[in-house]
Formats: sequence, structure tokens, C-alpha cells
Amino acid sequence: MTDKTIDYILRTTWLSVQKMYNEEASKFESTMATGFTLLSIDRENGSPSTALGPKMGMEATSLSRILKTMEQKGLIERRPNPEDGRGVIIHLTAYGHAQRAYSKDRVLTFNEAIKKNISEEKLKSFYEVADLINDLISNKKIYDQNDK
Repeated sequence: MTDKTIDYILRTTWLSVQKMYNEEASKFESTMATGFTLLSIDRENGSPSTALGPKMGMEATSLSRILKTMEQKGLIERRPNPEDGRGVIIHLTAYGHAQRAYSKDRVLTFNEAIKKNISEEKLKSFYEVADLINDLISNKKIYDQNDK
């Protein structure tokens, strides 16, 4: 295909964003995935490990690897869930809180740079298009799942 398709633009743009965040995170011996996870964990109460995957749109096995690495680096600690003895609550350590603050700053810096360079009207359209694409996908309105 010589024309750029919508999925091509989404994919290449996301890869650029991911590369940018990974370059920033590497300055602190981290990754974008770690930063995203830090931002997804409730700062005060922690988050049940079973709730993080769906919240982040991530498979359990991938999240499990990230959490293991984060625990080894001292960013998080696992505590038993007081309401469900079988579950675990992921809590940020002091170091995890510091890294979370850095990750949040990087995300806000990115957002501010975009807002300075793109009109409010265009951003509104971008959000509307992204919401529509997500709706079409999540409600299986593009491909009939019964088609083989």
C-alpha cells in the first residue's frame, strides 16, 4: 500500500511516543512500561494486582513480568489484601513514589507541548476520533467475530 492507512498512522505515531518515553525513562534506568504502571497504581491505597491488568489494557503475563522487575528494583511492594486473603495489593515504596512523580512530570510535559502546538479544536476532534475508533473496536463493530 502506498497510501498511509489509519492503522499505519496510529502505529507509527504510537511507536514514536513509546520511543520518546523510553528514552526519557532510560535516564533513570527505567522503561515506559514501568512508568505507566507506576502511574496506574493508587498512590495512597495501592491497587489490587488483578485490577491493574484490565486498567492498563495489559495481559496478566506481561504485567506479572513488569511487577516482578519493579519489586526487584524496590519500586513496589506486595501486601496481602485485607479483604481477600487470596489477593495482593501493590503499593508504591518511597522510591516508587519518587519515580512516579518523575513519570507524571514527563507525561504532563508531553501533554503541554502538544497543547501548545495543536489548537483546542483539533485536539477535540482527535479525542472524538480516538473515542470512536475505540468504540468500534471494543463493541466489535468492525469485524464480525463469527466470520472465520
